[in-house]
Amino acid sequence: MPKSWAARIAVMMILMVTLIVGAWYFTYPGPDPKGVKYVMWKAGLYKMDPELAVSIMVGDAHRDKLVVGMTEEQLQQRFGRLLTLDEVSEYYRDGYNLYWKGSEVRFIRNSPWMIVFNHGRASKLVLMKGY
Repeated sequence: MPKSWAARIAVMMILMVTLIVGAWYFTYPGPDPKGVKYVMWKAGLYKMDPELAVSIMVGDAHRDKLVVGMTEEQLQQRFGRLLTLDEVSEYYRDGYNLYWKGSEVRFIRNSPWMIVFNHGRASKLVLMKGY
């Protein structure tokens, strides 16, 4: 195969990848669990505002994979500071007291996401809306 063919194939491959990513980006332009930026953030390839990422997680069917099995330090690297039970609103404390009393928990920023820990690792991600 001559060098010119190899160069043409490489250019065509780059063009195809660019078109595919472009189509993906324009198909899911806003904050969306299928959007390019969020998917890349989940994979650790893009730095996204944690507040925005946490809000997009509500629609992500596989959001538990972002949390379960991780340590508190690993979660802080991904989401920033995690709040203790004493730092959240009374609403979230009431929900905690109903179902998870006695469990070690942290909350992701000022969001309705509560992480339940078991032996130092996240074991459950709970959306504390309408508990």
